Amino acid sequence: MTLKEYKEKRMHDPEFAASYDEIQPEMNVVRAMIDARISQNLTQKELSERTGIAQTEISRLENGTRNPSIKLLQRLADGMDMVLNVTFTPKKSAMMAGKQ
Repeated sequence: MTLKEYKEKRMHDPEFAASYDEIQPEMNVVRAMIDARISQNLTQKELSERTGIAQTEISRLENGTRNPSIKLLQRLADGMDMVLNVTFTPKKSAMMAGKQ
């Protein structure tokens, strides 16, 4: 069974689905941070050197054990020479995008 199949099966459990939906915003931020860093071909250590944020702190952010402030996200974006954007998307559109 693939991870995708397992998730689809578990999403039929209302308790699991509710928990999954609850952590989705944090996971979206984590995924965006990791994708941005990788797109710049940076290691956590290199990003740490550019931002002055400890590599251990970047690791905690990326593994989801610490939630970043907007100020910290801005420092990360600056260190990657990127613009920080926050968007609000209608739930119906987000759900349709996730099913593709």
